[in-house]
Amino acid sequence: MRDFSWKYFSITGDVDAYLLYKEISDPTSDDDSEEETNQEDLLQ
Repeated sequence: MRDFSWKYFSITGDVDAYLLYKEISDPTSDDDSEEETNQEDLLQ
């Protein structure tokens, strides 16, 4: 899926395809911050 989204972006220049590629390439960017928030809520 990552290769497809990059190929589609490189052919069309579609921003949504690029954002999908970035999300697939770095899956920890949003997940870690959400987990940290949940852990902080548990400590309070």
